Amino acid sequence: MKQIAVLGAGQIGSIIACMLAEQGHRITLVDGSKEQLARVAGRSFETAQIDVADVKGLRILLADKDIVVSACPYFLNAGIAQAAVETNTHYFDLTEDVATTAYIKELAATAKIALVPQCGLAPGFICILGADMASRFDRVKAIKLRVGALPLYPTNALRYNVTWSVDGLINEYCNPCEIVFHGKTSLVPALEGIESVMIDGVAYEAFNTSGGLGTLAETLAGKVEDMSYKTLRYPGHAEIMKLLLLGLGLADDREIMRKILERSAPFTHKDVVVVFVTGIGERNGRMEEDSVVLRYDGKPELGAIQLTTAAGCVAMVELFISGKLPNRGFVRQEDANLVDFLSTQAGKRLAKESRHTEGNDMAGRLAPRNAA
Repeated sequence: MKQIAVLGAGQIGSIIACMLAEQGHRITLVDGSKEQLARVAGRSFETAQIDVADVKGLRILLADKDIVVSACPYFLNAGIAQAAVETNTHYFDLTEDVATTAYIKELAATAKIALVPQCGLAPGFICILGADMASRFDRVKAIKLRVGALPLYPTNALRYNVTWSVDGLINEYCNPCEIVFHGKTSLVPALEGIESVMIDGVAYEAFNTSGGLGTLAETLAGKVEDMSYKTLRYPGHAEIMKLLLLGLGLADDREIMRKILERSAPFTHKDVVVVFVTGIGERNGRMEEDSVVLRYDGKPELGAIQLTTAAGCVAMVELFISGKLPNRGFVRQEDANLVDFLSTQAGKRLAKESRHTEGNDMAGRLAPRNAA
């Protein structure tokens, strides 16, 4: 049993706390909001009202903890990671923010603990799938990673409902996006590179967003010719967001953009998560293509993005506790083997609850599946 602090009692953090508590760990769920904590009262974990921006209070909290998991907005994670290093508490987070991850990587260079940022879905599970896809080829030409967290029934002009962090959403729509093109890593603008994607008869658009590639470009440097991460949305969404963020300049006024999204794209549990990974490369002397398609449908008690993000994070915590990840320094998502990942309790749930998982092949991987 481990002493684990989960910071942030929102949609994702509360599920992470529940999953870890169900595995027998002693969990303290922390939030600065009394009202937020009241919503999760009576569950199988302790709660504590602490402002995580209060460095002194955070250090006191972490002093007797083995692990801290941050489900807080990305801009709080640098301070949390610093406190984790100072208290020798192993650190996990859900950040998609590139600058925050770079800072954590610097901290990890001399740390006595493991720092494992970018857990969850994208980055997170998608990076593990991408690395596994690359391993299927003798020579890799292209890896395409596409992920969408969407309302099942879009009813507004944005064709979108917020199902996770509003701050994280705006951040990935505003910051430069890393890709690999002709073997070289470069940055491209968010909301560009729009392409049409058809999966099981449903039309989507895919476009550049920041952070989803995680550290995969660095990990696969020199091994892949072209690689990109794009977000899936219903057609027309990107143009509306470009109008708001670029045309009206709201990329420079994120507080107003946050209010617009909260008002016009309210939260829903009736969501769907689509994961689409394609690999093209040489295998046994000829060019071949593999695809993996996973779909998760939200339930009244648990949205699809909550399940996939929380389970992706918890699976990494499980792997760390079992000794299947490095026990100190900077840990990448793709340091996790897909077979090991899917063998965890949380990973088994991800495999079981996917509508498109056809089972595992002989190597224990998710079976490839063709998509149009």
